[in-house]
Amino acid sequence: MMGFDAASVSDLVSSIKDVLEEQFQEVMVQGEVTNLSPSGAGHWYFTLSDENAALSCALFKGDALRNPLIRNLKDGDKIVIVGPISVYQKRGSFQLLAKRIFPAGEGQLKLQYERLKAKLSQEGLFDIEKKKEIPKFPKRIAVITAEHGAALQDFLNVMNRRSLWMDVLIVPALVQGDGAPRSLVAALKKAQAIADVDVIVMTRGGGSMEDLWGFNDENLVRAIYDCPIPVISAVGHQVDFTLCDYVADHRSETPTAAAETLSQPQTELKARLTFCQTHLKSDLFKLYQHVQLMTQKFHPKELLALMKEKIQDAHMRLKSIHLSERATELIGLPEAEQRLDEAELKLMHNMQMKSATLAEKLNRFEHVLEALNPSKVLGRGYSYVTTKEGTVLTSLKDYSKAASGSKIEIQFHDGKGLAIKE
Repeated sequence: MMGFDAASVSDLVSSIKDVLEEQFQEVMVQGEVTNLSPSGAGHWYFTLSDENAALSCALFKGDALRNPLIRNLKDGDKIVIVGPISVYQKRGSFQLLAKRIFPAGEGQLKLQYERLKAKLSQEGLFDIEKKKEIPKFPKRIAVITAEHGAALQDFLNVMNRRSLWMDVLIVPALVQGDGAPRSLVAALKKAQAIADVDVIVMTRGGGSMEDLWGFNDENLVRAIYDCPIPVISAVGHQVDFTLCDYVADHRSETPTAAAETLSQPQTELKARLTFCQTHLKSDLFKLYQHVQLMTQKFHPKELLALMKEKIQDAHMRLKSIHLSERATELIGLPEAEQRLDEAELKLMHNMQMKSATLAEKLNRFEHVLEALNPSKVLGRGYSYVTTKEGTVLTSLKDYSKAASGSKIEIQFHDGKGLAIKE
């Protein structure tokens, strides 16, 4: 024994816990309540027993709020509990965690219902993500129900009142009794074989659990799950739930509610069309009135009369302003004449100022020219010499170039003299 490693208590209890909780995820058990004890935290603890065994049970606060039956229980009551098995590691004991509580007097039907519901739920037949979408505007509906039942009449009354174009096909079936499940499955298959069916409605009126038991049949539930066409379950009343309600793609509380669900988009469309029709009529009437008004307003006779009226009005206004008498006022002649006189005076003044300036400048130029006049220079005793051709001899060099015996002229301030170069 010394060569083996012993497991710890925690490891062993933990292993047992994993096995038990995996194996017994949801059980249904019936027994008698004893040792019922509420806690200050809102939990309930009790023992469920029969003549040969006892089982510890716990109902925690959240589940207690969903099971008001617990407040009226007392030791000795017989009940049915649905929930998982759990192991409390601190004490190394297992207990049943109550999730749902029913009086045992409801009989075996309730037990069968809960067992089958738990089984099918574990298989995923009720999963939300697997449900098909109900068409918004179905054209053909197959209704599976009793041919002369009140549920069918309720459904048809609503459809006749609210629907615009849906084709309703009735597929008769038994909805109560031992033959109901087989009849409903056969009707479901028949509805699937009908061409162009967009949605199937399975319905009947309310009743006891025994009356509705045919809709809890496992074969029927699986047939609905496998149906490629969306299925609406409208079985019983608001408080009645069958397994068909869980597996169907949509659950309606009553046959009337199913008809309202299917016809609601058409009702909304009809209301919108009526709204548009009313506004369209109103807009068309306003447009008609406007066209009539424009037709009358722009008729050639009306336009001619309007033109005559405007011409007469213009003629009267022209006469009233007396243009011929107000010519001087209207064209602004006095102001123009005044501006012209002012311009003339300004021009004369500018000319006089310009003339005086130019005369003064001319006088200065005259004195300069007078000072630069050669004859004035010659008058002071100067003279200059030119050749016979008129070329001025300004230097001795120019004089030396002249030929001997040539004539030269000497210019004085009062005349010219001739000389001959030696």
